[in-house]
Amino acid sequence: MKKIILSCVATLTLVLTHAFAGAPTPVQAPAAVPTVATHAAATPSEAGDWRTMIKRVKALKDDTGIAGFISKNPPKYLSEGYMTPTGAMVPGQKVKVIGGIPYGLGQALMIAVCLTLLYLAIVKEFEPLLLLPIGFGGLLANMPFANVAAPPLVDVVTRTVTEPGGFLYYFFEFGISTGVFPIMIFMGVGAMTDFGPLIANPRTALLGAAAQFGIFAALLGALGMSTLFPEHIHFGLKEASSIGIIGGADGPTAIWLTTKLAPHLLGAIAVAAYSYMALVPIIQPPIMKWLVPERERKIKMKQMRHVSKMEKVCFPLIVLLLCALLLPSSVPLIGAVMLGNLCREVGPSVSRIADTMAGPLINIVTIMLGLAVGSKLACEKFLNPETLGILVLGLIAFSCGTAGGCIMGRLMSKVCKDPVNPLIGSAGVSAVPMAARVSNKVGLESDPTNYLLMHAMGPNVSGVIGSAVVAGVLYTLCK
Repeated sequence: MKKIILSCVATLTLVLTHAFAGAPTPVQAPAAVPTVATHAAATPSEAGDWRTMIKRVKALKDDTGIAGFISKNPPKYLSEGYMTPTGAMVPGQKVKVIGGIPYGLGQALMIAVCLTLLYLAIVKEFEPLLLLPIGFGGLLANMPFANVAAPPLVDVVTRTVTEPGGFLYYFFEFGISTGVFPIMIFMGVGAMTDFGPLIANPRTALLGAAAQFGIFAALLGALGMSTLFPEHIHFGLKEASSIGIIGGADGPTAIWLTTKLAPHLLGAIAVAAYSYMALVPIIQPPIMKWLVPERERKIKMKQMRHVSKMEKVCFPLIVLLLCALLLPSSVPLIGAVMLGNLCREVGPSVSRIADTMAGPLINIVTIMLGLAVGSKLACEKFLNPETLGILVLGLIAFSCGTAGGCIMGRLMSKVCKDPVNPLIGSAGVSAVPMAARVSNKVGLESDPTNYLLMHAMGPNVSGVIGSAVVAGVLYTLCK
């Protein structure tokens, strides 16, 4: 009886061992498997585990950041391709870093770029709410072997996820690739924006329209760049339209249009749009001072009329209905802005909704969006001719938009009966409220008693509407 019990125990042990090891269970007679055989079979496995662990410990030096920075090869999922959780295959490609520098050195250079962005955000205080998460997201994306922006690993046969992707990958896929974050940002912008200055002085909408000139300048520039450098840059009409929208200085609009027309350029365009928005205080003042003479910078505008609550409540509804009738493709963006603004203007009955949109909601989305945009600062996406071309075109577009607003402002100051300070035209780019603050600051430098902030808010908010409308037009023409 004792021998039978020992044989049964030995058989059960062997079955469990094979089961946990993933091997098929052998079918044998109980008496043919002695207890000693079970222990003898376990010894080589344990020895193999020890040898494997020793090899892994010795290989730790190859997984350090130091080894990553001196590595010449990109991650395998970039060069060999990978499968998405939905079963789609993303083909690999030859990763080219500009100048032919090693991949690890490219990561080191991008870390220097990201530290510069953090310096501008923390020390110079250039739009820290945007630059800080973007710069930090770029730091994370360029840390060797950290894989915070890597896609999930999927088994080709079973199509199951063997290793989840980095958290920045999911931020980008959920919020930016789908276009959800731009809509949520626009709700918050609407809840924080007072359309009163535009309603009180509707002619300032012309300044916002003139500032959209930069969009078309960049669009033509992208097509021209493809003609001049066909071997390195390939921009079609859809790509050029997506690049051009950077000139509106409106990050959410740029992301929304690019996801529709040129998703493969989404990272570079998003980085360019938000970077130039943050650098408004650096880019705009020299252009404004160059185009607007000192005497016109001192022009004082008369006080605006009072705008009633009824006007403010009706305005978002009227704008939305007009967009629905004339340009339905712009309704998602315009509708989000007007929803937020309507909640702001209705009053205490929905103040909780307006406060959430203008506070916690936009703050949370800004953090996630900034990190997701920063994840596209990886060296293989940033250090290439097309991305550098996009950055150049974005700067040209932004400069042309600022110049267009100032020139229209000078024209209006000569034509209109009531005085118009041309400086407020630069606020026609829709970087709310940064561009309006810059207009006010430059005006105060010429005359410390000349406050232009509220006057500049008119073209500033009209620029938001204008860039969304232009994006809708481009989408309708190019889709």
